[in-house]
Amino acid sequence: MTDAHDSPAPATVDDHLRMVRERFDDRAPTYDDSAMHRALATAVAAFVDLDGVDAVLDVATGTGLVLRALRDRGFTGSVTGVDLSPGMIDEARRHLPDATLLVTDANSLRLPDASFDLVTCVTGLQLFPHPGAAIAEWARVLRPGGRAVTATFLAVDPTRHRAAPPPGSDHSPFDSVEHLAQTVAPAGFRVARTETWTDGADELLIAELSYDAGS
Repeated sequence: MTDAHDSPAPATVDDHLRMVRERFDDRAPTYDDSAMHRALATAVAAFVDLDGVDAVLDVATGTGLVLRALRDRGFTGSVTGVDLSPGMIDEARRHLPDATLLVTDANSLRLPDASFDLVTCVTGLQLFPHPGAAIAEWARVLRPGGRAVTATFLAVDPTRHRAAPPPGSDHSPFDSVEHLAQTVAPAGFRVARTETWTDGADELLIAELSYDAGS
């Protein structure tokens, strides 16, 4: 098996997106086998403040683990998930028949302005070729007073992840509270609260981002 670091970096944004789509289409049937991803989704759902939340958008939803964990927590509002991988969305539909699930690029969401109270994005930001554009889309689709919740890697053991991210993926803009704050600020977000989560190998930062439309 070829290590991801031995592959050449993608030449274009389209190449990058194609590599992400192919890798996660391949992983989709067995993605839920990952105890780490299941446990992280549960932790994120527990962290989320659902006060005043009626509509949730999960970006890079994969098989819908975070939305499913929110349902398990008792959330009864509307849930929408978007992902670049058709295979992942197909799996999510099996578990979330009441959800709106779309195959789309995170940098250009096919969703109306001011339509969600909460955006979640768990272990997805490092896969986006232009994360700033994706974060700006969160601001666009959030209602006044809305917020976002992210989960990003502080430390990762790449040997544990069969679907390694494609060359060119970058954790550095999100690998600390300070870096995350700098990355989300241009879109009008600030880091409101955080917690660190680990399964004993991977370590992640879960963060709530408040949105100031006037920023």
